Amino acid sequence: MSSEPKATLKSVRSAIEEELSIFLNRESAYLNSISSDLSPVSDSLTSFLLDSGKRLRPLFAYAGFAAAGGSVEKSAIRAMAALELLQACALIHDDLMDGSDTRRGKPSIHRHFESVHVQEQLDGFAPQYGLSAAVLLGDLALVWSDQMLNTAGLTTEQYARVMPFYNEMRVELMAGQFLDIHEQTQKDTKVDRSMKIARYKSGKYTIERPLHLGAAIASPSQDVVAALSSYGLPLGEAFQLRDDLLGVFGDPSVTGKPAGDDLREGKRTVLIAMTNERQSEAQREVGRKYFGKPDIDAEGVAILQEIIESTGARAELETTIERLTDEALTAAQSNAFTDDGKALLIELANIATKRSS
Repeated sequence: MSSEPKATLKSVRSAIEEELSIFLNRESAYLNSISSDLSPVSDSLTSFLLDSGKRLRPLFAYAGFAAAGGSVEKSAIRAMAALELLQACALIHDDLMDGSDTRRGKPSIHRHFESVHVQEQLDGFAPQYGLSAAVLLGDLALVWSDQMLNTAGLTTEQYARVMPFYNEMRVELMAGQFLDIHEQTQKDTKVDRSMKIARYKSGKYTIERPLHLGAAIASPSQDVVAALSSYGLPLGEAFQLRDDLLGVFGDPSVTGKPAGDDLREGKRTVLIAMTNERQSEAQREVGRKYFGKPDIDAEGVAILQEIIESTGARAELETTIERLTDEALTAAQSNAFTDDGKALLIELANIATKRSS
């Protein structure tokens, strides 16, 4: 691999894509051998995984691997690629729970299968068909993530080191997802609760645990694992807070989601919690008319955006993202890391926090 971080990440991303393609071709053939009716399943998952995606989780895993002094091998890349299948599970189920119509500019999985039901004039209730298909496809992606990791070719020692991190990551992801849906039921929203959700739903799962998983393949010292947490936890929170901003202010042509989608869904994010703490009673009354209403139009979105802006919540969140990113960049200079690892961690910190989608 090149010592230049951008070139290295590009090379790793290509290797991840190749391993995913090989795995998906093989497993799709097996599904289709069971029944031709399963072709839409394999086709949809293959498209979902290969047509787009930043591959951030495998890239952070590789950065952890490099920071711990690992040498590139096919088995390590395959193990890291399994994280993309876990991510597919999370996104498919997340879109279903949020009622999202699109993902990456295309219909979300449940909406896609709902459309298939309508177009093919199938019997039954189209929305239920879409919902059921999305649950099963998400579950299948989760099973495939285990399968890809189990068959990656890691040594017994590597596998024993990786599994505790992998298991903990999955538990934390599900815990964060439940805390997220539970938060939507609360009569008030608090910054500390929303920050915890940001940490567990996305931050740890996107950055800290993939770093640990990659380092575990390379056999790290406890100092490396601790140093990776010092970097990964603040960066993971900054990553999710950037996501919160994009969910309200992002450009639909870049994010692949409608403008203000999080406002229609009524997501209780850190941004919304900060807004609620600062808004006047008059602003609160106006906000109640629009926030969490699936049918709000562009004017309603603009009104909510203006309230968020005028309270200073957006500016404060940007400041928080900058502070957390600086904390991560300082941690990336740890003497526990290799020089190549440090360069990759710095490059990925910028990618994760300065993105527009």
